[in-house]
Amino acid sequence: MTRQQFPGRITRIALSSVLPSALLVLFVLALALSPLKAQTSTTPPPFNGIAHIAIRVHSLDASRDFYKKLGFDEAFALSRNGAVYQSFIKINDHQFIEIYPATEKNPDLGFLHLCFEGTDLQAVYDDYIARGVTPNFKIRKAGAGNLLFTLKGPMQATGPQNIEYTQYMPGSRHYSDRGQHLGADRVGTKLVAVTLAMQDPAAARSFYIDRLQFTPDAHHPMVLNLPGTSGEMVVIVPVASLGSKSRITLATDSLGRSAKLLKQAHVPFRKSKKSLTVTDPDGNLIVIEARSARP
Repeated sequence: MTRQQFPGRITRIALSSVLPSALLVLFVLALALSPLKAQTSTTPPPFNGIAHIAIRVHSLDASRDFYKKLGFDEAFALSRNGAVYQSFIKINDHQFIEIYPATEKNPDLGFLHLCFEGTDLQAVYDDYIARGVTPNFKIRKAGAGNLLFTLKGPMQATGPQNIEYTQYMPGSRHYSDRGQHLGADRVGTKLVAVTLAMQDPAAARSFYIDRLQFTPDAHHPMVLNLPGTSGEMVVIVPVASLGSKSRITLATDSLGRSAKLLKQAHVPFRKSKKSLTVTDPDGNLIVIEARSARP
C-alpha cells in the first residue's frame, strides 16, 4: 500500500507563534498519520490461504487408507488416553485435512469446519473487532501449538458455521513438519477451494463479502476470493445440493497424471473435460482440477 504524502506545507510563522515545540511535533504527526490510518483501515489484512478443512468420519483407518491411495500422508495425530481423536492428513506444508472419528457423543458425519491461515493473526483479529465482527474468544494457543481464534458464521445444514483462523508458530506440530510427509504421488498439491452448503446462500454471501471482506469472482457471484493474493476461494451453494457433506477442490499441474495415479491405486473417479471427482468412504467429494499448484 502506498503511503499518502504529507498533505501540504505547514506555515512556520503561524505555528511557531501559537504552539510550543512539543505540541508542534504532535500536530505534525497527527496530520501526517490521519490519512494513513483512514486508508489502511479499509484494507483487510491478507490471508496466506486455506489452512485446513475438518471432517468427521466413520473410521479413521478407512479414511487414512483412502487418502494414502491419493498420495497424502498422515503428518501426525493427537491422542487422548491412548485413543486418536484427530488425524492430520497433509496436502502441503500449509494445508491439511483434519479428520475426526465419530463417537457416541458426536456421531454426525461430514463437514465440521474451515480454517484460514493468517499472515498476522493479531492483525486479522484486530481488524474484525474494528469492523464490529466479534470472534468467539481471544487469540490462544491450540493443541498442536499454533495460534487460533474462531468465529460464528452463517447457518449451514445443522447449525452455524464454525470458522477457524490460525497462524503457524515455530515449534508447533505443523511448523516442525515442514518439508516432510510430502508424497511424490499426490493427486493434487494445493487446496484451492472449499464449497460451503448454506441454508441461505444470499445471506452467507453477504456475510463473507460485507463482514469478512472476501471479494466475489467477476464471472461467478457465489465464488468468493480470500483476502490477499493466495488465489484461493470459498464457493457458496444451497444446503440441498450438498447437505452436510464436504466438497474440496485440489489443484494439479497435470490432470492426466492425476488420473493415472488414481487408476494405479484402484480409486474410482468421475472424469469431465476439466476435472476428476473422487468420493471418500463417507461420501465427501474431492474434485481435482488442472491449475497452477504450489508443491
